[in-house]
Order: sequence, then C-alpha cells, then structure tokens
Amino acid sequence: QVQLVESGGGLVQPGGSLRLSCALSGRAVSSYTMSWHRQPPGKKRELVALITSGGFTNYADSVKGRFTISRDNAKNTVYLQMNNVKPDDTAVYYCKSGDFWWGQGTQVTVSS
Repeated sequence: QVQLVESGGGLVQPGGSLRLSCALSGRAVSSYTMSWHRQPPGKKRELVALITSGGFTNYADSVKGRFTISRDNAKNTVYLQMNNVKPDDTAVYYCKSGDFWWGQGTQVTVSS
C-alpha cells in the first residue's frame, strides 16, 4: 500500500520561509518522480516542482528561485523548501508519487 503524508504547512508572513515534508511508504522516493502541487482557493491544482528518479528538478515559473525540492532517500521523504513566500503562494499543497498516488494535502497560508 502506497501512502504519502504531508506535513509542515501553516501560517507564515510574506517574505518568510516554510519547509514542507512528504513521507512516503510502500515505495522508494528514489525510484519514481516525486512532485509537489498546489491548489489555491477557487482555482485548479497546479504543478509546483518535481524531482525525477535521476535527480532532475523542474519548477513552475512562479516559484523559480524561491522554492527548492529535494529528497532524503534514507528517510524516504521529499521536501519543499519555500523561501520568500508571497500571498499568492497560499494554497493546499499536495505531494504526488509517480502518476497516481497523492497525499492528503497540507494548508499553507501566507498573510500578515
């Protein structure tokens, strides 16, 4: 059974930082493309960042230079480091493994 559990969301002020974690069970993070997606209020879900099994990373234009995706193979966990956050980053953030497996999401709210 593949499971993904996100954590680390919360309320953060504009310009602040937050690190999201996604703990994976049932498969290895190093064997599949892992990705972070977000769904702002009233909008569609969108890709934020991904890391392939080979370590290649890619980012949405809106977060390039501010967010960093990484993984810890020993902990079987993927991270999303969010720096210099903006109010437009407010969303529910979801972790995804491969093409089908999703986590339950974690809320990130950027507000002063």
